[in-house]
Parts: sequence; C-alpha cells; structure tokens
Amino acid sequence: MSEPEFRQLQSKLLRELRSSQLLADPDIEAAFSDIPRHLFLPQFDLTTVYQDKAIALKVSPSGETLSSSSQPTMMAIMLQQLRLAPDMNVLEIGTASGYNAAILSQIVGAGGYTTTLEIDRELAEEARSNLLRAGFGKVLVVDCDAAGGYEPRAQYDRILATAGVWDVPRKWLQQLRADGRLVVPIWLDGVQVSAAFIPQPDGTYLSVDNRPCAFVYLQGLAAGPDVRKRVGGAYLEVIADDVDKIDTAALHLLLSEEVEIQRLGKHLRPEDFWYGLQLYLMMHEPPRYIFAVYAIPEGEMAYGMSGNGILLFRPNSAVFAAYDDGGVVRCYGGAAAFLKLQALFEDWLSLEGALVDRLSLQLIPLDMGEPVIQTGKLFRRKDHYLHVWLD
Repeated sequence: MSEPEFRQLQSKLLRELRSSQLLADPDIEAAFSDIPRHLFLPQFDLTTVYQDKAIALKVSPSGETLSSSSQPTMMAIMLQQLRLAPDMNVLEIGTASGYNAAILSQIVGAGGYTTTLEIDRELAEEARSNLLRAGFGKVLVVDCDAAGGYEPRAQYDRILATAGVWDVPRKWLQQLRADGRLVVPIWLDGVQVSAAFIPQPDGTYLSVDNRPCAFVYLQGLAAGPDVRKRVGGAYLEVIADDVDKIDTAALHLLLSEEVEIQRLGKHLRPEDFWYGLQLYLMMHEPPRYIFAVYAIPEGEMAYGMSGNGILLFRPNSAVFAAYDDGGVVRCYGGAAAFLKLQALFEDWLSLEGALVDRLSLQLIPLDMGEPVIQTGKLFRRKDHYLHVWLD
C-alpha cells in the first residue's frame, strides 16, 4: 500500500477521534498524527490497523484474549484522564505492542521518562523492536510482573494501566507522587470503568472522572479472583463479583426452555447501557437477585443469543438484555426477573442523564478500617475498600 493510501486510512481514524472531541489537547492530537500505528502491528493489514478497534495480540487456547492493542478511542479517553505534560515521569502497566508507550513518550518529550511493564517476555521483546523501529528507543521496556511497579524509576507523576484490575496494588500507589494521578480500569461487579485516582490528604484515593471500558484482566501476582463462569458447554460467559452464587446448571436449564420476548419501555442505545443503566443495576442489585454482564464471542451463538449485554438472575427466573437490541429482552422461567428489571429500569429513567458523569470511586486502605457509608456500595478488595456512589 502506498504512502498516500496509508495516510488516507490514518486521516479517517483521526477524523473519527476528532468528531468525538477526543483530540482537543494538541499534544494528544500530534502524537496520534505523528506516530503510525502500523509500525507497532506489522503482522496486520493496514485496513485492520487503522480501524477504531482493539486488536488481539495473544489469545488463549480457549479463545480468551490475553493481550491486545487498545482501541484508539479508549487510548485517547485515558490520555485525557491522565493529563500528561512535558517532562513528566510516567509508568505504564501493560506494554502489549508498544504503541501506547510511544504515544506517552512523545507527549512527555525529551525531558520526560516513559517506563512500561509487560509480563509476557515475548511481547516485551516485540515491543522493544517496534519502539526502536519507530524511533522510540528511549522508552524503557521491562519484562516483569507489574504487581510491584518499578521502583528504580519512581516516583512517578503519572501511572497508566491498560489491564483491568480488581484492586490497585499498594506498590503502584507508593510509587505515585503525592500530586500524581493514576488511571486504571477497575472492576465494579462485572462492569469496568477507567478511573482517574488522585491522592487525598486523608490517605485515600478519589476518582470523579470515570469512563466505561472493557480491558483484558491483569495477570500475575496482582490478578484478582476469576469473576467469570461459562454456562453449560455453550459460548455464553457470565461476569460478576458474586459469580460463584450463580448456579450455571440451573441457568442452563432455564435457557434451554422456551424464551419469551419482552420490551423495556424505551428504545435503548448501547451507550445507554454503558453510561447509565448497567451502572444503576450494579449499584442497586436487588436482594436474592444477581446482576451480571454476559459475553458471547464475536461470530458465535449461544442459546439463540449473540453479542454482549446484561442479565438479572434468580433461581427459576432470568432476563437478558443485549446492548444492541434496543431494549428488547429475553425472559426465561416466568416473569419475576423481567418485572424486577422493569421496575429498576423505570427508577433509572427518572434520574435522567448519564450516571457515569455522577459516579465517584474512593480507594480506602484496609488498615484505615471499614468505612461507614451512607450511600452507594462498598466492595472489600485485597488491599482496599472500594466505595462507589452516585453524586
């Protein structure tokens, strides 16, 4: 493919990012414009490389994505959250292809430092080669378990993780400056948000800038519990903090029965789920029910369903709502789960607006004691309590 054809594909991607107001920062726009993504993904054709999609780099024998080159839109969102500036010292968790590290390095400039950690040695070697080829040999790629951060270059002005975490490792926070910022995808009962945590005077960490996201899970010593379960022998996977409470055999029997199609009272776009409804359901999970996210691999079917969405389950009743079905839901085992979802849906509608804009997260070290909360939901994690609430 000729240079003009490559530039045409890159320009189209940049126009998509601009139309979403993601390149308002001139330093971010310059980095995306100046650094060709295909230099970091030489094994893929250019049409694939310059789509606004994540690209899987490593996949397990079961089909689970273990590492990917992040979606450019998500990269730009997290760069906005990170608020990088020239001469900063930045640590990245999850090198993958090295493309994101190059973007970081260009923004911090010649006076800054970029360190990136990758647990997969083969990927780390490939990233080093990619970075050298693209002219970013100054970036330090360390193949190691990221749970301990990287002490030799601390303290960091910014830390960015590109893998979903169950809890933020203490070492990362210890290596962050008191006026620093840590951007990390964190699980909230099956839902992930990219949170921008800022240290607080009382020793906690607060994020009021949270964006829906979906990242591969952090591997190694800081990996969280497995919150996923496969239903029967099908491609259907359910994801929730309390996934162990889901009787997948009972769910399989429900899904093997006749389905009843219902509709919620309003047409829903995928972003209505991501920015609002699923956050509300996560925060208001009713007693004796389990809220979960479900996923079916692209191109596959399970129980007559495809794609991704949410579900509400209790023994003998379940309701599934796909992100792409506009508010159409599939009901199994009677109407109980649907009626509960409908009531919660009506409550959510009354709030009006994107709930993610009102979402706050606070990390509270366990040694500070369990907080008494007046609103929201409290999760106990390995090193912290995670308090989640709506302003």
